Amino acid sequence: MEGYQTATSSLLSVAYLWMAIGLAITGGVAFFVASNDALIRGYLSKGSLFPILLMVAQIGVVMYLSARIFQMSASTAKGLFILYATLTGITFSILFLAYTANQLYTAFFTSAAMFGGAGLFGKMTRSDLTSIGHFARMAVWGLVIAILINMFLGNSTLDYIISFVGVVIFTALTAYDTQKIASWQEQVPLDDHETRSRLGIMGALTLYLDFINIFLFMLRLLSRRD
Repeated sequence: MEGYQTATSSLLSVAYLWMAIGLAITGGVAFFVASNDALIRGYLSKGSLFPILLMVAQIGVVMYLSARIFQMSASTAKGLFILYATLTGITFSILFLAYTANQLYTAFFTSAAMFGGAGLFGKMTRSDLTSIGHFARMAVWGLVIAILINMFLGNSTLDYIISFVGVVIFTALTAYDTQKIASWQEQVPLDDHETRSRLGIMGALTLYLDFINIFLFMLRLLSRRD
């Protein structure tokens, strides 16, 4: 049992480490692009086409990485994860223009606290969070539909509710995903380092997406309050 707990902690540590690396890359790239006049003008001058192409590229990388991770080497998976974090950083550069530094810092640290608390709960609880995870996954689709509808309605109250619900959903998913990543350990031999590395990257991507969504919804909440 002790060996299992150590190995599980190691797998979670790899996932959280790579998630942190991804967030650092995203933040660094976003700040670099936003602070470089030539780059940000080039980004914005391309109108709506470039952001759309960038979004398509992000979705493509995530889908390919998720679907093919066990058919690629761990180094390739790491490279694709870094690529995704970089593309997201370019996308997020616009946040430095749309929000104040105080809003960004407050949203980040509040999100980090919620993410950390949810992750700790997911790791330590003895309860099975599978049902919560499945419900939260389904709720994401409802959230997407609500966002699309409100794009046409432009209702500020509905936007506030969507943002609040979004924070709750992805905080719940963080706890569930942390527990799920820990459970992967039972399915992989301890000496299968290549598979463990792939799972670490897959876990990092999952947690990275959870945190990013908490941050974005939290940012919208704070901007509404201000």
